Amino acid sequence: MRKYFKLVIAALILLVFIGTFVFLWRKSQPQPVVYEEFYPTMGDISKTSIVTGKIEPRNEVSVKPQISGIITEILKEAGDHVTQGEVIAKVKVIPDMNQLSAAEARVRLARINESQAKTDLDREQVLYDKGLVSREEYEKSLQAHKQSSEEVRAAEDNLEVVRDGVSRSNASASSTLIRSTISGLILDIPVKVGNSVILSNTFNDGTTIATVANMGDLIFRGNIDETEVGQLVVGMPMLITIGAMQDLKFSASLEYISPKAVENNGANQFEIKAAVHVPGESRIRSGYSANAEIVLANASHVVTLPESAIVFEGDSTFVYLVHGTAENKSYERRTVKTGLSDGLKIEVKSGVTTKDLVRGPKKVESTE
Repeated sequence: MRKYFKLVIAALILLVFIGTFVFLWRKSQPQPVVYEEFYPTMGDISKTSIVTGKIEPRNEVSVKPQISGIITEILKEAGDHVTQGEVIAKVKVIPDMNQLSAAEARVRLARINESQAKTDLDREQVLYDKGLVSREEYEKSLQAHKQSSEEVRAAEDNLEVVRDGVSRSNASASSTLIRSTISGLILDIPVKVGNSVILSNTFNDGTTIATVANMGDLIFRGNIDETEVGQLVVGMPMLITIGAMQDLKFSASLEYISPKAVENNGANQFEIKAAVHVPGESRIRSGYSANAEIVLANASHVVTLPESAIVFEGDSTFVYLVHGTAENKSYERRTVKTGLSDGLKIEVKSGVTTKDLVRGPKKVESTE
């Protein structure tokens, strides 16, 4: 019994050894090379470039105060539509002491001059009534008194503007009322009630009360690589895609190509701008990231092949034509002239027809 058991074990080991040897021998045998094969087809090829950028309003205006002071009331909020001249906020004036002192001094001087002009006019009036002075002299005194009275009113108005930010004579155009300078959408109001604001001057840009833009006139702004900018022409159509709005797509037209490059991550790029044709029902927000697809070149109804079927050697291009049967194939090397490529397909201008079977790359066998 033991002898029989030993024979079975030995037979199993021998079978495993023989099976392993056969498997390794078969794996070591050269496998036939199998290639993919293609017939050239007629089709269209387009070479496109994708530019990353963002959507912006063409006109975006910062509304600034005409006087320095403190915000007392904000009448609008971001997202509201305003018309030109509509009040956005109100400012309480904090007068500059030097300007206030000068305005008060101007009022006092104007009143002194008016009082003296009134005295001179009364004197001339008495003399004129007695016929001692000419009418011309009397009218000069009358004119001087009118001018002094007007100067008093102007000085008082100036004092009220310096002190209160508004005068009785120009209450409708008060500089304490911050008005929108354009019609559009309020994008941002960076101030709050109680914030101090200053007017724009030589040394300061002034405080921005609100940012207003016309969202009906949008542009796409992006950068394109220097290797492709030479193929762009103003007026070229573009397709804009906004991923944040469920891949919303709409058309645009190129209207600006920067004449100067800027360096971006070590590469020279040129800024481009395109006028965006926005559908009326779309609500696009300023600053959305977007991609612009530009067709740099296209070829219609041409012979095409997968680019993987083309052999490139220096400045020459070749293909291998397939001849023979499935069991006995031969390959003919033929020179071809290529044209436009989109990265997957390439135009073949000469060398093959749609009836020629062309060898492609080697087939990759899946390992299971």
